[in-house]
Order: sequence, then C-alpha cells, then structure tokens
Amino acid sequence: MTPTLTALSDDPAFRCSLVGLAGRPNVGKSTLVNALCGAHVTIVSDKPQTTRRRIAGLVHGDGWQLVLLDLPGFQRPRDGLTGRMQRAVDETLADVDAILFVLDGTEPPGAGDRFIAARAFAAGPPVIVVLNKVDRLSPRAIGEAIERAAPLGEFAALVPVSARSGDGVERVRDELVARAPAGPALFPFDVASGDPIRLRIAEIVREAALARMREEVPHAVAVLVDEYEPGSRHRVARIACTVFCDHESQKGILVGAGGGMIRDIGAHARVGVERLLGGKAMLELTVRVRRGWRDDDRVLDMLGP
Repeated sequence: MTPTLTALSDDPAFRCSLVGLAGRPNVGKSTLVNALCGAHVTIVSDKPQTTRRRIAGLVHGDGWQLVLLDLPGFQRPRDGLTGRMQRAVDETLADVDAILFVLDGTEPPGAGDRFIAARAFAAGPPVIVVLNKVDRLSPRAIGEAIERAAPLGEFAALVPVSARSGDGVERVRDELVARAPAGPALFPFDVASGDPIRLRIAEIVREAALARMREEVPHAVAVLVDEYEPGSRHRVARIACTVFCDHESQKGILVGAGGGMIRDIGAHARVGVERLLGGKAMLELTVRVRRGWRDDDRVLDMLGP
C-alpha cells in the first residue's frame, strides 16, 4: 500500500531534500532528472534554452524523498523570459539543500562552467559534481576529465555518469540521500512530478515542436493549454492548446504545407500526453502569432513559473 502524505509527515526519521541542478545548457540536466526519477518528467532537447522554468522531479525511497529542481541554464538576460529564467536559478540556489553541478565530460570546463561553478559553490549547500556523458569516453579519458573538473571547487562528491544509459545515476541518488536533512515529504509517493498537469502537457507539446523545428523557430515557441477536460471510463481526455510564435514566417513553418507540420507535432505529442494521463486523449493545436510574447508579463504569467 502506498504511504499517505500524512503518515510520511508524522515519521520523525523521514528525510526530504530539495536539490537544484546547475550547469550550462545542454550538459544533460534534464536527462539526468528523468533518469533519477525513472520517468519522463522534464523536456529533453539538443537545443539551448530548452528548460525555461523550475520543474520538480520526484525521487522516492524507503524513508526519503528527493525533490529535483531542473533549472534553466545560466545566461545573460536579454528579454523578459530569459530574465525570469535567470531569477529562477538565483532564487532556487538560495533555497535548496544540495546542488548537482552537471558538466559535459566530453569537453574541458570552459569560462561558462567556471562562472556557474563560482555561483554554485558560493551558494552554501553541498555541491555534488556530476560528470555526464562518460559513455562516450574511454577509461583513460574519464580519468582526465575528472582531473580537469576537480579544481572547480570544494565538492562533496564527484560522480562520473551517463544519464542516457543510467550508469552512475544510482550513485548520484545515494549521495543525495546521504545528505538529505530530516523533514516531511513534500509530495505524495504516487507521483513523479510536482508540476500541475496543464504545465506538463504544455511541455510535452513544446518538446514535440522542438524536435521538428529549424533553428530559427524553437526559442520563439511557447505552448499554453487553453482547455483540459480529464478523461473517464466512457470519455477520452480533451485538450486544446495554443502554440505561440513571434512572426508570420514562423507560423508558416509551424503549420507546414497543408497543415502537415502541426499535425505531425500533434501526433507525436499525443503519444506523450496519453502516457502521462494513462488513457486516450484528443489533442487540438492552434498556432497564433503573438509578437514580443517573451517580454509580455501576461503571457509569461500564463505559461507558469
């Protein structure tokens, strides 16, 4: 029987930790969150700035819970959206119990890595350095990568991993659990993410769009769930989303010839949505141009934190 949140909160020996993930864009933070959670809870893409907000992935065990906050990559704010993204990083690093600082093990640490390291190590919580993508390296190259990463700061642990294959992920989890403070669970044990369902659906749709768009379009795309009717035994879930973009030319690419592109995005997104909901769903996507939406506080508020 799954324990209740009340029962977990009454256990004085229970431990719960808030964990922030820091690192340059595309070092594999989102893939690591999904690997730790054992579920697809956060959007994964090879395009920079994919993660735009804090996303709570939840990892549960006997007597403990980890709440993983997958942050946007550190960047210089250049509009309202990226300004919010950077504030999310700063605010979360000040609140967490531990920090996972993720590096791409296939590349020497650069100026961006050193900048983030300085912020992460200065924040106060223990820092666990995760050297990702080591499945692409020989044993000798892994040792050299560890030597390059070690001088970045006084880390609590340094763990080589492949978030894609899962190698080393269990050790990362164990390092976090060992440092988790005593405290009640923040979420029930039967969920993998603390995000509201509409935000998770929107992220699935945006992930499908990112996977199919050319370079000039992805960061101009946002998804808002306008309508959501949960399914039942006798009715499929019904979902209507608006896909925002900046310009008419981008809308043309998103819609595609004869509507082929947006239908393809919808078909692929529906697979993920149905997996999330555990049942069939009807997904309707509408593309609209909203110039300057990344500086529009009303739109940003609707899109979530």
